[in-house]
Amino acid sequence: MVEVIGLARDAKGSSLFDPPPLQLYVPLRQNYMSEMTLHLRTSGEPEQMIAAVRESIHEIDRSLPVDEVRALSQQFDNALATQRLSATLISGFGLLALALAMIGLYGVISYTVAEGTREIGIRMALGAQIGDVLKQVIGQGMKLALAGVAIGLVAALALTRLLKGMLFGVSATDPLTFVSIVLLLMGIAMLACYFPSRRATKVDPTVALRYE
Repeated sequence: MVEVIGLARDAKGSSLFDPPPLQLYVPLRQNYMSEMTLHLRTSGEPEQMIAAVRESIHEIDRSLPVDEVRALSQQFDNALATQRLSATLISGFGLLALALAMIGLYGVISYTVAEGTREIGIRMALGAQIGDVLKQVIGQGMKLALAGVAIGLVAALALTRLLKGMLFGVSATDPLTFVSIVLLLMGIAMLACYFPSRRATKVDPTVALRYE
């Protein structure tokens, strides 16, 4: 016969990602175990209380071993170590892919400007303004960027199921994250298009007309 004297909120077990297990709290005298976990809440820095906690326990019994004393923040860090390593690796590959995309976009736009030098010269000779040339070149690059971002968003949404097990405290389809990434990619694409377009505006129409 067990008498229930209260209910406690759900608590995570050994994993932050598994559902809270069913638990029953009983007095130590009724269910003795050779080892136990003691949780303490402090008003100051937890690390500064470790020595005092050890001393208080040893005042009760010098033979009691006290080990694995750590702050709850450190316990969280240990529990999330694998996920953080995975996130770091994925972030590194993501940054590498972003750099390659930026370089590739810059190369495509530069090649487009080089191939269209004669056309740009004719336009400027006929009265096209610098703003018109900038709009044309940047527009070509941004169309490519928009197409790439759209494909990337579809692929990212399709792969969110694989990421759910690696995330804690954030949704795999977090709108703020997706919006931030889209804005970042479009900003980088704009920079990658800017420099070739600036070079296009400096084309001398007389030289461009002789360009082959």
